[in-house]
Amino acid sequence: MADADRHDNSSTVVRIATVLFLLYVFLLSITMMGSAFKLFGKGFATQLIQSCSNPFIGLFIGILSTSIIQSSSTTTSLIVGFVGGGALSVEVAIPMIMGANIGTSITNALVSLGFMTRREDFRRAFGGAIVHDFFNLLTVLVLLPLELVLHPIQRAATWLTDAFSNAGGITFTSPLKAIITPVAKALEGLFADTLGFGPGATGGLLLAVAVVALIASLVYLVKTMRLLIVEKAEQFVNRYLFRNDFTAFLLGICLTVLVQSSSVTTSLIVPLVGAGIVTLYRCYPFTLGANIGTTCTALLASLATVSVGADGAAITVGVTAAFAHLMFNVFGIAIFYPLRILPITLARRLADLATESKRWAIGFIFAVFIGVPALVIVAGRLLGSV
Repeated sequence: MADADRHDNSSTVVRIATVLFLLYVFLLSITMMGSAFKLFGKGFATQLIQSCSNPFIGLFIGILSTSIIQSSSTTTSLIVGFVGGGALSVEVAIPMIMGANIGTSITNALVSLGFMTRREDFRRAFGGAIVHDFFNLLTVLVLLPLELVLHPIQRAATWLTDAFSNAGGITFTSPLKAIITPVAKALEGLFADTLGFGPGATGGLLLAVAVVALIASLVYLVKTMRLLIVEKAEQFVNRYLFRNDFTAFLLGICLTVLVQSSSVTTSLIVPLVGAGIVTLYRCYPFTLGANIGTTCTALLASLATVSVGADGAAITVGVTAAFAHLMFNVFGIAIFYPLRILPITLARRLADLATESKRWAIGFIFAVFIGVPALVIVAGRLLGSV
């Protein structure tokens, strides 16, 4: 009996260690994907943002730029920098930030495609991924017209900028990034410096390695977590981490501040939803928390630059753009947490359709993140309204 207990305990330890290793590979693969897309498109995104003067087109530039480089932090940092430098107005920056909020959710949607070969897992995973999309899309649908006419987000952000005008000198470094980024950089350096590949080839190799690592880690992560469910891991997750909406929301904030990437945090929840460990209803408040968490890290960075001398006024405007990112999500949560049945139902129904035909999933991802934004931007340029 004692030998059996020791064997069970050792098996549990091995499974936990395996989960931690697979999580590391999973997070590393997402970081590598981001690095690859930045090599492909950061310059393109910069040119798009700099050339925009139309708030409506700015929304779609935010979506497309963030979808290409897969990092809302990078996009919003560029936007805040351009606003602070006077190259972009706050009126145009706010719709761009809304678009960045939509674009960043492409990562978890792509992660969910790794479950396509397993019908029920895919249904749960895709629903858990796109509930983030529907929250962002519905929030933009309500708030963008209001912002263009009444400017509630800009007014609230300006008030917060004045309230925090004496703050500054705050910095934060993600410990998780400290152990993941060096490995991703080393692989990028291996392809670029040691093997002598150009940016395009380096990005392609990084993306290929990232996709293989992502799919492999997802497959074995779900299998291992299901074995751990037998060891009552599901009970622990639901009793403590996702006990109620508040704990799920708080976990989303804390993890995103720790990781400094909502793409990573919301992608991390997809395997848990796919494995049936976390329900769609608990995934939703976690996603809302991640949206708040990603604005906190941007605010810490922007507040650190507030207290400078002669250029203070310009930098304060940049901080207003950072606060606008926060207020967009706060207002969105105030509307669509009470009305959460709407994004959850839309996500569930589209997941059901995508389970019957994978074309729904691929079509939705392409249309929302690439096709429609690209068409609107091209039309805007042809009409001379960008």
